[in-house]
Amino acid sequence: VDIPQVEIVDKIVHVPVQKQVQVPMVTKVQKMVDIPQVEFVDEVVQVPVQKQVHVPMVTKVQKVVEIPQVEIVDTDVHVPVQKHRHVPMVSVAQKFVDIPQVEFVDRVVEVPVQKQVQV
Repeated sequence: VDIPQVEIVDKIVHVPVQKQVQVPMVTKVQKMVDIPQVEFVDEVVQVPVQKQVHVPMVTKVQKVVEIPQVEIVDTDVHVPVQKHRHVPMVSVAQKFVDIPQVEFVDRVVEVPVQKQVQV
């Protein structure tokens, strides 16, 4: 009996994947906002009135004053000047000095004299 041989060949096929993502929707809603109203209020302010006042002017007057003159009279008086001088004083002092005495002692020594005779 013959058994038929079957060969199986695998083939890899890429299948794209589809994902579903939920995207939020932006909606615009109108909102009522109260805007404060600006009110201008005028206020009356009293401004003081400026008055002109006369200011007295100061003037300087020169006055002549007599000053008595003082005369100084000097008289020269001769005052003798005393001079101090150091005068050296000579003093005589005796001093005793030991003088060594030299004593000469003479001795007569006979020296033998050798005579040479020619033959």
